[in-house]
Amino acid sequence: MSSSDSGLVPVHIGQPEPGSEREQGLLLRRERSRNVFDGPEPLRVPGDVAWEQHGLIPRWWGMESSDCPAAVEPGFFSREGAEEFQRFLSGARRRGEVALVFAVVGHVDDDRPRSVLASVDASVRVGDLYTSVGGRRLPTGMRPEIAPGLEGADRDLAIRLLTRPKDAPWWSLHLHGARSYRGDGSGAAQDHPAVGELHPILVDSLGDPVVAAWTSPSGDQRWYLIPDATRWESMLGWLVQRALPEYVPAALRRARSPFFIDPDLQTAGEQSARQALEDLQARYTEEKQRLEQALQEAKEKAEPVRYGLLYGSGAELAAAVAQVLVAAGLRSVDLDEDLGGTKSADLLVSADGAPARLVEVKAASGPAQEHLVGHLQRHLETWPQLRPGEPVSDGVLIVNHQHKLHPSERSADVYSRPEFVASLARGPVTVISTVELFNWWRAGNWTAIHAAVLGGNAAPPNPGAKGQAAAPAKKQTSSRWRWPGRRAGKRV
Repeated sequence: MSSSDSGLVPVHIGQPEPGSEREQGLLLRRERSRNVFDGPEPLRVPGDVAWEQHGLIPRWWGMESSDCPAAVEPGFFSREGAEEFQRFLSGARRRGEVALVFAVVGHVDDDRPRSVLASVDASVRVGDLYTSVGGRRLPTGMRPEIAPGLEGADRDLAIRLLTRPKDAPWWSLHLHGARSYRGDGSGAAQDHPAVGELHPILVDSLGDPVVAAWTSPSGDQRWYLIPDATRWESMLGWLVQRALPEYVPAALRRARSPFFIDPDLQTAGEQSARQALEDLQARYTEEKQRLEQALQEAKEKAEPVRYGLLYGSGAELAAAVAQVLVAAGLRSVDLDEDLGGTKSADLLVSADGAPARLVEVKAASGPAQEHLVGHLQRHLETWPQLRPGEPVSDGVLIVNHQHKLHPSERSADVYSRPEFVASLARGPVTVISTVELFNWWRAGNWTAIHAAVLGGNAAPPNPGAKGQAAAPAKKQTSSRWRWPGRRAGKRV
């Protein structure tokens, strides 16, 4: 049965049929060349692609390709594959159609060191002998954006590729020409500028394309350069549903493909409903990407504070505490920086309507030592000599105790010896665990932070974290005690 009778569209595949003797021979030659060329390039198209489900029939090496409207990963290995690809191009040219080509850029598993002189990590030859698209692998975590002004099938392709795994690599793409030399080495080198045009589909944060379409000068070839680790099922579905209808609709008509929806034969209701469905899918994908980006940014912003509060020590812990206090709307001064050395506590914290307080931040891998309170008490005693005329009201000791344990495994209270707790009731020091401070911060409970750090006389909080609303306080296991006659917020 011919492809036109079966309703399947033929597609040229630039490699041998999976499981064939020809493929085994190619793999054997590649294995033998491993020591010479430092490893052969992999075969791109897997053998388990569900071609018929997408309305396609593959034409591998040795099969007729002149009636194919599209080619997937045209490759030339050991001087094989060139004839099939040329017949594919000639057939499209004879029919007056655009030849659609898919080519993969880069190798996801290729992590070999690059020469400092190398300008690209991967390259795909397009069009003629002297034009290629070179790719430079981008850092992990780069998230591309849809190129401005993109419409139609290319915009749909961009939306589909935005759903690639977050850790999937990307390569920035640029057109390159070539330099040729005479075979005998005589004469000057001849430079050949790149031809055609590269149309961005997805771009990185610098505006360089990471997915693009290359078009030949005459417009008879359209190559789609896609990154490795892209699902072929998604690309083949796009080929039949969007690319062929837009660029080579006659191919679907010839094959009588059931996947082809001829707009000239649709009712207004069908066209309207289909367009609405496509618009909905596009909005969903874009909104999903926006929310994923917002989540990533929130995580990157929160992670230093979360790690610093729960597992940090020294300057890292003090910086995390200061960031939380500022997020709660308090004013925080780094006293080591302000006074020029470790002359006092770590922070001076204040807010409208409440006296300032000294804040000392400490970490302990095991239970907190009681002498930490004495350090802060001495800072309170020496403060008038450091800053006469700038009174402080008491101090706050914030302790990241047992920080080698998971927060859920730590004791709820920083100090638990009854006699010491009773002595703190008569002293000027409030003790807070970083776990408790963390729980208030992650819930946006700024009122609790104000009350704990500045006492009950503090003004209502005015968080400095833009757009971060105060959440209702949650019931927590607290490490504080209240004593008659003490201000609200005193605790150990």
